[in-house]
Amino acid sequence: MAIRILSVDDSRTIRLIVTRSLKPYDCQVIEASNGEEGLAAAASEKPDLILLDISMPVMDGVTMLTRLKEDEGLKSIPVIMLTAEAGRDNVLQIAKLGVRDYLVKPFKDQQLIEKVGRVVTLANKPAP
Repeated sequence: MAIRILSVDDSRTIRLIVTRSLKPYDCQVIEASNGEEGLAAAASEKPDLILLDISMPVMDGVTMLTRLKEDEGLKSIPVIMLTAEAGRDNVLQIAKLGVRDYLVKPFKDQQLIEKVGRVVTLANKPAP
């Protein structure tokens, strides 16, 4: 059964990079362009992992993460934050909220695969 990964980022390019990076693996990538859409998708899709950008319009990643952790049905979903700022204060703030890991943008495909692989088991796609 495919791993379900929710990619929440206002950048279409980042969502495309995530989808492309995970293409060789047995994954289904669900996309959302802001935290509000992301929360709705998390509730309806129940993903195995969420890749969450910090800076987004409508609802930012920190607000989405906070709401996610307050929801009994969603709080156990692991989250990897994507951030353009690797500043110590930023990292400490998201660590306190209970993220599994974080990735600084821009990132390479292999970095993403390594971080995701530490949280969920990535298997190659079955041969057709």
